[in-house]
Amino acid sequence: MSETFIDGEDHIFAIEGLTLGVTSAAIRKGDRSDLVVLLLEENTTVAGVFTQNSFSAAPVQICQQQLARGAPISAMVINTGVANAGTGEGGVADAKKICHELADLLKVKPESILPFSTGVIMERLPVEKIIAALPQCLKSQNKSGWGESSRAILTTDLVPKLSSRIFDVENNSIRVTGMAKGSGMIKPNMATMLAFVATDARVSVDCLNEIVKYATEQTFNRISVDGDTSTNDSFMLIATGTCGAPPIISNTDASFLKLRDEVTLVCEYLAKKIVLDGEGATKFIEIRVEDSISVEEARDIGFSVANSPLVKTAFYASDPNLGRILSAIGAAGVKGLDVTKIEIRIGDVLVVQDGGAASGYRELDVKPIMEASDIVVTIKLNRGKESVTIWTCDLSFDYIKINAEYRS
Repeated sequence: MSETFIDGEDHIFAIEGLTLGVTSAAIRKGDRSDLVVLLLEENTTVAGVFTQNSFSAAPVQICQQQLARGAPISAMVINTGVANAGTGEGGVADAKKICHELADLLKVKPESILPFSTGVIMERLPVEKIIAALPQCLKSQNKSGWGESSRAILTTDLVPKLSSRIFDVENNSIRVTGMAKGSGMIKPNMATMLAFVATDARVSVDCLNEIVKYATEQTFNRISVDGDTSTNDSFMLIATGTCGAPPIISNTDASFLKLRDEVTLVCEYLAKKIVLDGEGATKFIEIRVEDSISVEEARDIGFSVANSPLVKTAFYASDPNLGRILSAIGAAGVKGLDVTKIEIRIGDVLVVQDGGAASGYRELDVKPIMEASDIVVTIKLNRGKESVTIWTCDLSFDYIKINAEYRS
């Protein structure tokens, strides 16, 4: 079996059966692309997961309704600049009008169009601008439009996020390509702000739903930049079925686990890129919680540490103020936690043991590790066999500056 992992924009694999078109609708700025349309061939299957924020955006509500109907999906329309969240019934009507206009252009049913938005909350979409730009989006459709599309969906992101994999199953070559956007308001309770991953495998809707949920839980639900869950989080998995391989119709199929794992690897790369591109981030921090009673317990502790502003600012300053980590672990709400059994390592240095500083621990041994741009924190609970890895970043002055000036 051959396998290739690609993460550079110049080497992203096209997915037969899917084209992407990009243009500028001048939603917030007239000098940048901000509108994307994905066209899907007939017989393409689609699955998705969405934010659990109670103030979910209008496009999220519409997507959930459209997918629940089980009808085929013909296209997806994505805009940046305005999130269309916190806009009430008017926001829903705006998104539906755009879907109807695109459906008319494509001569398909409006129920086959999925809308996605990202940007400022509590602002209405400039519907007429978007509608006027749709023909150009269709005119620019091409199979290799992943790079341009990934840039068009950015908000405060500094870099686009793209990944591709190609692998063989039973002498058939299968491709997976994905793009994502996200930099701030990242502590997903399902996914990142927006992610679109496609494969040319043929996959049943049931299997696709199982894969998208698994990949989400293993990757996008393990990252945090600032502890805020977006109103617009959406992760879509698309299977065009054009590769010629036998269809995957059961999770017992030999190719099911392989495809699931390859999709998950693409999502892991995209998730890490989001953390690396966190607003104002200077350091990538991997938090490993080991020997836990349950995955849920390990995740709660990992996120308690990852989301702590005190922990994040200490890492920004390269300050071994490790009592902040202890405090965050203790505040996670885990019942029956015996803190005397916990061991903590920064890099390969044991810093906590028996409820306090480890014997022989010296701050000067840890400070060089904390000065690095890539840091591993290992929290060993010594009470079970489960483990979880959380990816996060530090919190810098620039995070405040970026968000203070977000609408200017």
